[in-house]
Amino acid sequence: MVYLKALFFLILFPGTFAVYIPYWIVSNRSEKPTPDFNTWGILGLLLVAPGIAILLWCVWDFAHSGKGTPAPIDPPKTLVVKGLYRHIRNPMYVGVLMILLGESLLYRSYAILAYASVVFLLFNAFVRLYEERALAKKFGDSYERYRNEVPRWIPRLK
Repeated sequence: MVYLKALFFLILFPGTFAVYIPYWIVSNRSEKPTPDFNTWGILGLLLVAPGIAILLWCVWDFAHSGKGTPAPIDPPKTLVVKGLYRHIRNPMYVGVLMILLGESLLYRSYAILAYASVVFLLFNAFVRLYEERALAKKFGDSYERYRNEVPRWIPRLK
């Protein structure tokens, strides 16, 4: 059941931010929203594909190891520190941002690029003002150790 809930929230949250809203942005142009498969479009795909893979991997880890979903209303029951979470604390958000940056290149859309910037600011505010505090309260010292060892957005090169 947790896997179905995780899939539902994957479609609902990242799906809305990374698929529905960007499509709405480009479909409001006068021309048909078709991807541009020139050099920029190919670079865009090289961001979108790993962004999707990151999301799928993280949702799997949340459901399988954490017994929860990406949604704040049904979070993992245990602290997930495996997989991509060993390298950065917020890989799902990074995956969404990679998809958005890739879509901005693929559709040659400054509007999606601006939207991605706003999404990053919102993600950062949410992480700093709510999520980190909630995780510290829920998981205590284990989260504090994790937070001290693993960077928020950019992995350390070791």
